[in-house]
Amino acid sequence: MSRSLLIISRQAPWSGPTAREALDIALAGGAFDLPIAMLFLDDGVLQLAPNQKPQNVQQKDLTANLQALPMFGVESLYACSLSLQQRGLTDTSLAVEYLDDAGLRDLVSRYDQVITF
Repeated sequence: MSRSLLIISRQAPWSGPTAREALDIALAGGAFDLPIAMLFLDDGVLQLAPNQKPQNVQQKDLTANLQALPMFGVESLYACSLSLQQRGLTDTSLAVEYLDDAGLRDLVSRYDQVITF
C-alpha cells in the first residue's frame, strides 16, 4: 500500500534551489503513482505568481515544472490564503485550492508523510 505524501513548499522561486527541489520530488513521486499533493505556503506562494522573469535574477524558470504537475499525477495543489493575501497575489499561474488556517490543519492531517522545503 502506497503512503500519501504532502510536499510543503515555503521558499520563493528565486531564493535558491529549494523550490525546484520540492517540484522535482513531486514530479518524481507522481511518475511512480504515489498519492502526492503540494501546498504553497509563506514565500512559496510566490512560485504561483504569473509572468515571472527569473532570468533577471539569474534563476531558472519553474513555470514548466509547475504546469507539468497534473500531467505527472500531482493534481491536488493548495495555497495558503493568508500567504497569498500578505504578498498581494490575487491571481495565480496554476489552478490551486485556497485554504485558511483550519483548512491547512485538515490538509496536513490527511497525509501519511509531510515534507517541508
